[in-house]
Amino acid sequence: MELKTLRNKLFWPAIILYLIIGLYLNYVNYSAPYIEIEVEKEDGKWLVTRLYYKDWANRQNLSIGDAILTVDKRPIDSFDQLRYKSRILSANDLTIMKPNGDLINIHIKHLDIPQQFIYVLIIPACYYLLTLFVAFYLHFKQRNSKLVDLLILFVLSVSLAYVSSGVSGRLDAIGIIVNRSSMLLCLVVLLHFLRNYYSFVKTNWMFTNNIRLFYILPIFAFILGLMGTIYPTANDILSNIVLAMFLILLVIILSILLISYFKYSSPQLKIFLNSILIPFLPFLFLYALPKVLFHTYILSSEISSLFLLLIPFSFIFTQLAERLFDIEYHITRLRYYVIFSLIFTVWFTVGLYFIAGQYLTMTAVSGVAFFTFSSLVILFYIKEKVDYRKRKILFSTKGDYIHQLYTAVDKIGKTIKIDELLEKFAYEVSMHLELEDVFVLTYNYETNEFMTVAEENFTIHPDTMEEIRLGEIRKVDKVYVAFLHQDARYKRALVLGHNNTIHLKDEELLWLELLLLYVNNFIENTKMVEELLEELKHMKQADDGQLPWLNKLLWMRFEEEKYLLAQELHDTNLQEQLHIAREVDVLVNAKDTTNMQEKLAEIHKQMITSLHELRTYCENLKPPLLDTLGLNAALEKLIRKVQERANFLLIYTIDRLYLEDERMNLMIYRLFQELLNNALKHSYATSVEIHLKEKNDGFEIVYIDDGVGCNVEDIIVAESMGIRGMQERVKAFNGQFYIDSNVNRGMAIRIIVIEGSETHDYDAHSG
Repeated sequence: MELKTLRNKLFWPAIILYLIIGLYLNYVNYSAPYIEIEVEKEDGKWLVTRLYYKDWANRQNLSIGDAILTVDKRPIDSFDQLRYKSRILSANDLTIMKPNGDLINIHIKHLDIPQQFIYVLIIPACYYLLTLFVAFYLHFKQRNSKLVDLLILFVLSVSLAYVSSGVSGRLDAIGIIVNRSSMLLCLVVLLHFLRNYYSFVKTNWMFTNNIRLFYILPIFAFILGLMGTIYPTANDILSNIVLAMFLILLVIILSILLISYFKYSSPQLKIFLNSILIPFLPFLFLYALPKVLFHTYILSSEISSLFLLLIPFSFIFTQLAERLFDIEYHITRLRYYVIFSLIFTVWFTVGLYFIAGQYLTMTAVSGVAFFTFSSLVILFYIKEKVDYRKRKILFSTKGDYIHQLYTAVDKIGKTIKIDELLEKFAYEVSMHLELEDVFVLTYNYETNEFMTVAEENFTIHPDTMEEIRLGEIRKVDKVYVAFLHQDARYKRALVLGHNNTIHLKDEELLWLELLLLYVNNFIENTKMVEELLEELKHMKQADDGQLPWLNKLLWMRFEEEKYLLAQELHDTNLQEQLHIAREVDVLVNAKDTTNMQEKLAEIHKQMITSLHELRTYCENLKPPLLDTLGLNAALEKLIRKVQERANFLLIYTIDRLYLEDERMNLMIYRLFQELLNNALKHSYATSVEIHLKEKNDGFEIVYIDDGVGCNVEDIIVAESMGIRGMQERVKAFNGQFYIDSNVNRGMAIRIIVIEGSETHDYDAHSG
């Protein structure tokens, strides 16, 4: 609670400062269009020597050699910008005199110059608002961690650096200060973020740990910005100093990432490297380096800064996936959409150029291409979401096939006899596909005879039954024949017929193919159940019809569970209740009634505590969050409870799992329960780590503590500390259980479970 309060106290001042500065910067951007006209004074007149927006100047009949008389209704000699630079950077009105003496008044609007309207006004404003939204999203929706806090500070500082770039170009004092300090601040925060992230992924950090010292650099840049407002003539030198520090910081960050990547070959670091390196290259080579080395630039800071927008949002994209940089799915999906969008954009742009190239400038064509490309990428994502929500309309007018598959499997799976299973299976297929004739055909391939008779209207040749293979659905005349099941003597096929010729759609065939796989497994399992029941019938005794060994096994198991439950309640809640009863008895027989109200209030408090403990115990028996909010929420709640009781540092990570077998969720929860209870009761550790990691088709649990440890053979023989219980749980799902421990050297446990695994290495191992 204290940490959350502290985060809120720091978050809101940062947001308020961001709002105030950002609104001012956007206001300055909107106050006057950016025109950048270079002038030179000759014979007492300020003559135009260079025009930045030539197309606009031609439309306004403004050309090189014209004399500018007034700027915003004021004489040009009183224009402050000309004291430091021979440029008119922004203005709303101009009065010019042509060489022949004609006077022209020019009123400038933002839309008159589309380039500056887009790059200097629209994009910075949109980016400013988007960053504000993302900051709120990360603060309120994501996990509370220092990584998220640094990420919020990083995106805010990048946004201010970008929005202020246009304002500083107008020589606005606040714009210059904000731009120089935020440029360095964003890199220092990024360096700080990297330091914490390396610790998060347990990678060795190869730079100084005193990152806080680097925060002196944005303070120094702030001071240089103040100096630039006091001594405007030194602005170029001061700007180059800030750019040089910016480049040094950038080189440090890229060097750390490059060395780490080649040393550890980590995919997370590769993503980091690409996220930073690729967007920085245009800014580095088209603006920063030419500005420092040659005092000019290839692309203006407004345009080259656009590439830097990819950096913070690449980090944001990783954070939305709940675990930092666990985004391979999103990256491949983005690459897939980008390729399609790029191909169409190139095709469309080439066609546009050949059809209307003579009427369009390269800037307009580039703008259309960028708009088309970005719109297509966004459209693909929107289409993906809409397709999912409207899948009933998109894939079938009869409904959602995924839901149909679920309901069909649920109904068929409740049967316990093969004949009943086949009958229900045929009925479900007939209902969902709206076919009149659906039946199961059984063929004895030893005698080459059909055990069941086909409908009169449909003839199935024995060769068809011989040739059909697992997973195959074959159309023969007016029917579909689908392989269903095969055992030692018989082959079963599903026949789908209709009075008229039928044609199943692709999604219907896919639905049927998946259902066939399920039913094939159902038949195998049902056969095993029938054989077991038959065996039990032969084994039962003639006198009472009971199975003593089975009854004894169940009775012993029930008694064991009841004993454990009774022991736990006796040692915890019952003792508390007895204590409360004694307290109440004392009050009942007490003659002195002073302070009676306070004593009753204390007893009431103890009763509430006891009830909370009893409710917690009930939740441990069947955690309610597991069914309502899922495994991750249940584990988070369990860990919070442990942290409240623990006197050790608990470090944990929980991946989001996508398991087909929902029983595994309860098994994982029980394993976490047992491991953390052991840590509380037996480990005497100062540090405990527990991690749930996603693996292909399964999961891995890693537990490590630095406690007193023990001898592995002793705890296995004694069946203490719940080790045997955990082994049995893992064994039930064909998993692997490893334990490594020595006296006074802590304990390490590793559990690996793969869905569908046939591994039988269940025993504990000591490393």
